[in-house]
Parts: sequence; structure tokens; C-alpha cells
Amino acid sequence: MKNNITITILLLFIASVKAQSDSLIIAADKELLFKRTNLLISDATKSLEIYHDILGFSIFSRKKSSPDSYSYPVFKIPKEAEISFITLSSPSQERTLALTEVKGIALPKPGIPLMTAAVIKVGDLKNTMSKIAALGLETTEPRRAKNHEFYFIEQAFIDFDGHLIVLYELESN
Repeated sequence: MKNNITITILLLFIASVKAQSDSLIIAADKELLFKRTNLLISDATKSLEIYHDILGFSIFSRKKSSPDSYSYPVFKIPKEAEISFITLSSPSQERTLALTEVKGIALPKPGIPLMTAAVIKVGDLKNTMSKIAALGLETTEPRRAKNHEFYFIEQAFIDFDGHLIVLYELESN
């Protein structure tokens, strides 16, 4: 009898914990979450040289998109274009960056002023920017700055398709 009561109490406790866990998951699903940036690119090989080889993102998935892909209407891509979708992960964030390769049409270069930027923290800004500059990409001068929490050095570049990418490295005080 004592074992049955113990098992019953244990089962009730597990059911209670599971219900609370399910409630937290549902509540978390309703919270604001920035999932990823998606960049339209013209050449996956060249772009992966930056985002995979130099910046260190790992390839999570790579696939050819279907003709009814949501990317066609969202990005206003003409149906005659063929698109492929690559998701990239950082060590701390899964699928944080997406690259949509567009073939069969020329992608326009962004105008001036540049309207968006991806901001990415790196471990060795000087070495990273040296590799970026070796690709012949436009770069800015580094700048030291401080926000209310820490000092950092930031520097930007324009990728092969005209996307503004701002890199920064935290400094120790």
C-alpha cells in the first residue's frame, strides 16, 4: 500500500512538472524572438568564403528551393529565377543567418545610404578584417567605442552583393 501511495504521489508530481513545462514552452512561443537575417546573394561559393570560411559560421542546411517557395513573393523574386537556401549557425545560435542564392537574374546593388546592416561579434577583428580586405571588399577604418556596458572595436565591410556587415570585438578594460 505504501509503495502504491509513493508511486501515485510521484506520478502526480511528474504530471505537474510536465504541465508547468508545457505552459512555459507555450508562453515562450508567444515571446518576441529575432530568428535570423536572410541575405539575397548571387554566388554561394563566394559568399560562403566570407560567412563560413572567414567568419566561422557552420552550414546547418543547404537545399534548392521549390518553385512555390515563400521567398519568391516575400523578396519579390521573379519566377524565372532559381533559388537555393542556406542556413548558417554560430557556435551559440542555430540557424542565425540565411543566404538565399538567386540565379537567372541580376541582383541589384543596394543604394546609398545603405539601409540595413548585420552586426556580428568576432573574436579577432584585426585578423578577420585582414582576410576580408584580401578579398578586395570595401572596408571602413576600425573605430573604438564604448557603450554603457563595455568597450569594443568595430569595423564594417560591404560583401560581394552590397550588404553592409558590421563586425565588432569586445575589449577588456
